Amino acid sequence: MDLRPTTRDAGSDYRFERFRTRLLIEDMTFGRNALGPGSPLPEFDLPTLDGDRFASRTLGGRPVLMVFGSRTCPVTESAVPVLKRLHARFGDRVRFVLVNTREAHPGQTIGQPTTAEEKHRHAERLRHHHGVPFEVAVDDIDGTLHRAFTPKPNSAYLIDTDGTIRFRSHWANDEPALRRALEQAAAGSRVHGRSRAMAGPLLRAVGHLPGIVTAAGSRTGRDIWRAAPPLAVLGTLSRLFTRLPADRRGPAAAAALLACAAAAALLATLT
Repeated sequence: MDLRPTTRDAGSDYRFERFRTRLLIEDMTFGRNALGPGSPLPEFDLPTLDGDRFASRTLGGRPVLMVFGSRTCPVTESAVPVLKRLHARFGDRVRFVLVNTREAHPGQTIGQPTTAEEKHRHAERLRHHHGVPFEVAVDDIDGTLHRAFTPKPNSAYLIDTDGTIRFRSHWANDEPALRRALEQAAAGSRVHGRSRAMAGPLLRAVGHLPGIVTAAGSRTGRDIWRAAPPLAVLGTLSRLFTRLPADRRGPAAAAALLACAAAAALLATLT
């Protein structure tokens, strides 16, 4: 597959400055022809922050878990602790690579990078923020590799040593699904499957939204309210549960909202 950008517009559209509802809708589903289990890898050759290369022709002798992510993605915030736990368990048998992409929710403090050098700095910020203990690669400014995979903010792919995708997870914070796939790959078993989990991963990410807004800038918060009001409401409610771990604040906010709706419905029947 040729990964050269097809048009200048494709790259500029990829580097959006404001988060929109259209982007949220696109993030929710993979197209029928999106790369997945059984697909060969497209050719790519990316730099890593350590001065090495992450390239399709030199994957190494181990399966590869490749994850897309950015500093302003709340699901990435939720996923990196998961990936660190999995890396501690499987890192000697599986190569872990986090590919820095466009910013999922750019704002006035952390904006969308416009040059290769700026994108490299964003990748360094991502690694430093999370203390990522494995490789961080940097896609080009137009997101050529990311777009080849049908860009999702935090998808994960388990790739065999022959360059074939064996497993795809829509969200990289789906720890049980990733663990099962990694267990099979580390044991030398043939992996083939995908995780389509949606509600759980998104609710775990909701508790990270306030932190993303604080880091990226208030404009990000306004964009989320316009593009995705339900997520914005849950993110606001999650602030009531700061004593809980961030991953549990979203589910708690959803439960509180449902309880309020049930109570309102009950009151309506009594009046």
